[in-house]
Amino acid sequence: MDTSIYNEVITVSNENAFETARRLAREEGILGGISTGANVYAALEVAKRLGKGKKVVTVSPSNGERYLSTPLYQFETEE
Repeated sequence: MDTSIYNEVITVSNENAFETARRLAREEGILGGISTGANVYAALEVAKRLGKGKKVVTVSPSNGERYLSTPLYQFETEE
């Protein structure tokens, strides 16, 4: 792998990837998979580090459709 083409690797826990994917679905209507959750979580962390007024771009590498019947999208119902 050509390590000169990127600045850093950000490790994202499964828990953070799952929760971010769920938040994207609930709050933004974006149905992404676990990889999308991980990418967006990392992008948000970079944005926090860079501060206000900076732009951060990420990709959505996974579709959430295949996860609809899995625990990823089995939301707890609020009563």
